[in-house]
Parts: sequence; structure tokens; C-alpha cells
Amino acid sequence: MTVTSTAPPGAAADATPMTHRQVLEALSGLLLGLFVAVLSSTVVSNALPRILTDLHGGESAYTWVITAALLSLTASTPIWGKLSDLVSKKLLVQIALVIYILSSALAGLSQNTAELIGCRVLQGIGAGGVTALAQICLAAMVPPRERGRYSGYFGAVFALATIGGPLIGGVIVDTGWLGWRWCFYVGIPFSLLAILVLQRTLKLPVVRRKAKIDYLGATVITGAVSLLMIWITLAGKNYAWLSWQTAVMVGGGLLLGALAVVVERRAAEPIIPPHLFRHRTVTLAALASVLVGVGMYGATTFLGQYFQLAREKSPTTAGLLTLPMILGLAVSSTVAGKLITRYGRWKGFLVAGTFLLAAGFALLGTIRSDTGYGPLSLYMAVTGIGLGLTMQNLVLAVQNTVPRHELGAASSVVTFFRTMGGAMGVSALGALMTDRVGRYLTENLAAAHIQAGHGGAALGGGEIPDLHRLPAPLVPLVTDAFGHGVGVVFLVAAPCALLAFVVVLLIREVPLKTGRAD
Repeated sequence: MTVTSTAPPGAAADATPMTHRQVLEALSGLLLGLFVAVLSSTVVSNALPRILTDLHGGESAYTWVITAALLSLTASTPIWGKLSDLVSKKLLVQIALVIYILSSALAGLSQNTAELIGCRVLQGIGAGGVTALAQICLAAMVPPRERGRYSGYFGAVFALATIGGPLIGGVIVDTGWLGWRWCFYVGIPFSLLAILVLQRTLKLPVVRRKAKIDYLGATVITGAVSLLMIWITLAGKNYAWLSWQTAVMVGGGLLLGALAVVVERRAAEPIIPPHLFRHRTVTLAALASVLVGVGMYGATTFLGQYFQLAREKSPTTAGLLTLPMILGLAVSSTVAGKLITRYGRWKGFLVAGTFLLAAGFALLGTIRSDTGYGPLSLYMAVTGIGLGLTMQNLVLAVQNTVPRHELGAASSVVTFFRTMGGAMGVSALGALMTDRVGRYLTENLAAAHIQAGHGGAALGGGEIPDLHRLPAPLVPLVTDAFGHGVGVVFLVAAPCALLAFVVVLLIREVPLKTGRAD
């Protein structure tokens, strides 16, 4: 595919800067789109136990419904980012929203878990476009120094959709005349509204130049990430961690990864330009994003299970109980954004954020089914504040480092690694939790002198348990197993956040630029 030039290279730099009001108007459409894109990954968290009970899916399907969307989101993000450097950003956002609308409608019509997972793949492609392009459009509208004040709004929306999504999903599932299918339909009207708002308000100069889309690079990168994620999801359940299947998948993934490096170095317009990693900030921010992604997606996924399966709460109540994390993330990201704009410094917020994230995970690692809600609220708030100080500021640090004509590719690199970390983290931690819950349940059954076979049958042969249908003597044994299992998951995630803290310490701070041109 060749894109020909219709505007001079300096057009973007010479364009008249948007006023604060114009930025806010355009931002409203971007934030609407970002809300539904992030919501697509989180709205099903608290609804999944009910969805999979209806569709007769097990713990593996639980993980894959979330992972499938994250996988396609991860793989498509650098492609969207590269396209944004070549063609109209506005048109690309609208196309991504249309893909999201169509896939969401199909997901709501799913009759089995295979159909649902397939639709989630398509949803992830659309969501990946919106997530990456929203940040890229903001970077094109305002200079880095002013970007902090607007990044705070992005952080607030991320908070609402990332951790508020489970609450929305819970309310939908608990509303009899709606049902779980509306978890997928609910974003459609917001997406349509976002398309209309962007059509009227987003006016960015289009800089087209002769270029070729790196299809081979996109294919190899997608294959490498997909193969490794499939291995993480299936290992330990379908085959042993140390097995020939593991050797083939890990070896194949690493081989494709090495091939991707070769292909990208030779490509005229690489999807992920290798020279970006010559910037120390880009390399370190990408690594930190992988580690933060584990926390961002893992917290929402497993807290939903914890409150429903360890605390016997309804989906709606489970969402409400995560409010400390929602408020912590929203307030910290907004306040940090304003302070960054005022002082032009950002590293201190990253350092504090990753430290608090590690501390929050370590504290959540101590939870059990009978942990008091007071301490639990504090643990969630600490985790939320850590996420709020970290997520958007990693993107800001990278955008402040690279030249303007590579903003799209560089911004998508951070999002790519963050979602890859989240997808692989959810898969790996999900596999860990399945194993831990199974072991703890077996121990509980043995201690209660109940035969393991009888307990397994009551739990539906490995499917997500419906606590209301279990025999009364089994319920406390199941809730204890899930409470302990989720605690272990957070305890394992804590070192990832601590490593992110170390990585962020190594990033060299550069004061934010005040101009929009290179």
C-alpha cells in the first residue's frame, strides 16, 4: 500500500495552534471513544461468572474472553500508530470506532464461548485503534508542556473505564430486563456519539507522504506475541510447563521475535521503528509499561473474581466495592497532570507511582476471603494511586523524547508494551490462580473429610462455580480457596511492579518541551 503526498512536510508544524476551547471540544470526542475502548476490556470482568455459567464455559474461557481482546489490541496497536504517521488521524479513529461497534453487536449475539472469544478479537482491534490514536491526536494538538493538564483527563477516563467498567457490567447483569448481552451493546451509542463529535470538532492537518505499509513486519510481530500468549494460557493445564509443546511454542515465539527485529530493520516504514529504542527513555518506558500492564489489567480482572467468588457479592456490589481504587486512580492522575503542566517535571510522579503500585500489590497479596473491608479499601486505594501516577506519564515521557513526525509510532510503542504486559500477565496469573484455587480447594475438602470427586462434581467439573447452587457445606470451602488464590496472584504481581520502580529510576528526566514542532 502506497500513500502519496498531498501536503507539505511542514504543514503540521505550521498549522495554527488550537485554542483551549477547541482542544476541549475535540478532546470530548476522543475521551468518549477512549472510554468505550477501555470499557470493552473491563465491563465483562464482574459479568464473566454469569456469562460463562450461561454459556457453559470454564476458568480457561474466563481468561481467554479477556485475553483475546488484549491480544488483538496489543498486536494491532503499532499498526494503528504507524498508519497515523501516514494518513488522517481523524479518519483512523472513526474507522476504529466502526470496527468496535460492529464487533460489539456480534459479541452480544454470541451463543457459545468460541463465538464470544472470536468477537472479542475483533473488539480488541477496534479498541486498539482508539486507545493508541487518542493519545496520538492529543500529542498532535498540544505541546508536551501543556499536555500534562489534558493527560489528567485521560487518566480519569482510564480510571472510570478500567475500574468502573466492572461496576457497570455488574449493574447490567443484575438488571433483569437487560442481561449480560448488554455488556457489549452498552458501548455502541457512546461510540456513535464519539464519531459525530469527532467529525465536527477534530481538525488536524493531514500530512500524507509516499510510504509503504509494513505488512510483513505486522504479521511477524503479531505471530510472535500470539504464540507466546497462547503458550502462557495453556501451559500447566493442557500440558506441562516443561514439555515439548512448551519448547515448540516458546522457541517459535522467540524465533519469530528475532525475525521481527530483522524484518523491521530492513523495512522502509517499519511498524515498530528499531531506531526508537536508541532513545534510553523509550527503551526504559517500554519495559516499565510491560510491568505496569500486569497491574493495570490484573487488578480489575482478579478483584472482580475475588469479591464475587471469595466474598459472595453480586456483580453490582463487587463493582461498588472497588470504588477506593477508582477514586485513587482518578484523583491521582488528574492532580499529577496539573502539577506536571505547572512545573514541567514528570519523573517524580513515575517514581512515586511505581513504588505505590508495588506496595499496593504486596498489601493485596495478604488478602483472604475474611479480610476486613477497611484494610482492603486502603490496599486498593494505594494501588489505584500508583496506577494513576504511572500510566499516562510513561506515554508523556516518550512523547517528549521523540521528534514530532514519529509521535504516532512512539506513542503506540508504549501502549503496545503495556497491553502486551497486561495480556500476558492476565494469562499467566490466570493460569496460576486456577492452579492455586484447585490445590487449596483440594486441601479444604480433605480437611473437611469430603471426597475430592464429590466436591469437583458439585463445582461443575472445572467451570466457574455458582455459589448459590452449591451445597451449603461446600460454599465456605470454595470461597476460602478463591480468597487465598487471588491473594497469591497479587503477591506474585508485586515483584513486577517493584521491578518497574527500579526501571523508572533509570529514566533520565528531560523538562517538557513548550513547542509543537520538532
